Amino acid sequence: MIVKKILAALSLMLFTPALFAQELNSGDTSWILTSTALVLFMTLPGLALFYGGLVRSKNVLSVLMQCFAIACLISVCWVVYGYSLAFKGDGQFIGDLSSMFLAGVERDSMAGSIPESLFVMFQMTFAIITPALVVGAFAERVKFGAICIFSVLWFTFVYLPACHMIWGGGILGQAGVIDFAGGLVVHTTCGVGALVAAIMLGNRSGFPGTAMPPHNRTMVMIGASMLWVGWFGFNAGSAVAADSSASMAMLVTHISAAVGALTWMGIEWFKQGKATMIGIATGMVAGLATITPAAGTVGPGGALLIGLMAGFICFYATQTIKSYFQIDDSLDVFPVHGVGGILGIIMLSFVGSPDGFLGSGSSGIAEGGPLVQLQIQLYGVALIAAWTAVVTYMIIKAITVFTDIRVSTDAEAEGVDINEHNEQGYSF
Repeated sequence: MIVKKILAALSLMLFTPALFAQELNSGDTSWILTSTALVLFMTLPGLALFYGGLVRSKNVLSVLMQCFAIACLISVCWVVYGYSLAFKGDGQFIGDLSSMFLAGVERDSMAGSIPESLFVMFQMTFAIITPALVVGAFAERVKFGAICIFSVLWFTFVYLPACHMIWGGGILGQAGVIDFAGGLVVHTTCGVGALVAAIMLGNRSGFPGTAMPPHNRTMVMIGASMLWVGWFGFNAGSAVAADSSASMAMLVTHISAAVGALTWMGIEWFKQGKATMIGIATGMVAGLATITPAAGTVGPGGALLIGLMAGFICFYATQTIKSYFQIDDSLDVFPVHGVGGILGIIMLSFVGSPDGFLGSGSSGIAEGGPLVQLQIQLYGVALIAAWTAVVTYMIIKAITVFTDIRVSTDAEAEGVDINEHNEQGYSF
C-alpha cells in the first residue's frame, strides 16, 4: 500500500509539469508580455512623438493629446465591448457580446499557451494604435471633442468588424486571407479611413501653396526609432509564441524597415541632391507597414524585395496624393500605411513560398499556388477597403449633424493647441 502511494506521488510529480506545459507556456507568456509593452510603446510615446514632430509648433500639443486620449478611450471600450465583438461568437462579420466587461476572462482562462488576460491586453494595443494612426490625416485642423467621438465610433464600426472578419473567425479568415500582423486589420483600415476623412474635411488653410514644414525633426527621429523597436512586438509578437515563427518575423521586419528607409532616402538623394531625416524615417515606416501582413510567411529574400518595393511605391504614392490629387493627408497616412499594407497583402502571395529564402518555410499559401492566394488576398482588400470607406464616410456625416469637426479659420491660423487645450507645446 505504501509502495502504491509512493508510485502515485512520483507519477504526479513526473507528469504534472507536462500537463501544465500544454496549458501555459512560460516562454510564450514572457514573450507576449514583452510584446504587449512594445506595441503600447509604439503609440505612447512613439507615434505621438513622430506625429508631433511632423506638425507645426502651434499644433504639437494637440497631436500628443489626441494620441494620449485615444489610448485611454479605446482601452475602456475594448474592455467593455471591443474584445467580445472582435474575438467572441461565430458571426461572419462581427462577434457577440458574451464577454462584455470581459465576462468569463478569469485569472486561469487560457488563449492557447498564454493567459487569456494577456491575449486581451496584447490585442488591445493593436486596437489603440489603429485609430491613433488615422488622426495623422487631418492633423492641425480638427476639434479635440470631434476626434474623441470619431475615434470611438470608428473603432466600433470599422476596426472591430475588420478584426473579427480576419482574426476572430469571420468571413475573411474562413476564406483563407493571410494577414499575419495587420496589413488589412490595421494598415488598410487606417489608410483608407484616413483618405476618406482627409477628402471630406478638406485641406488645411494654405495647402498646397503654403509650405508647412515639420517643426521638430529631432522629435520625428526619436518617435520613428521608437516605432521601429516597438514593431518587433507588433510583428514577432503576432506569432503568439516564443518560437521560430516569431524569430523569423523579427528578422524580416528589421530587414524590410532598413531597405525601405534606404530606398526612400536614395530616391530623395537622386531627385533632390540631398538625403533628409524625414525621408529616411518615412521610408522606414513604409517598410514596416508593408512587411506587417507578410511577416509570418516571407523569409529574408522576400523581406529585401518587400522593403525595396515599399520604399519606391510608397514614395511615389505620397507624391501623387499631395501633388497630383492635392489631397491634404497631412502626415501621409494613406500612401504610407494604406498603400504599404495593401502592397504587403498582395506581395505575400508571391514571396511567401516555403523555400527558405524568399519564404519562411511555413507559408500557409493556398494549395493552388500564388495566383489562387492572390485572388483570396484581393478579395480581402476589396471587402475591407470598401467597408472602411463607406463606414468612415457615414461616421463623419453623422458627427457633422451634431457638431463641427473642423476648428474655425481663425483658430486654425492661431493654432489648435491654444484654442482647443489652452496650452502650448513650448513656453519659451
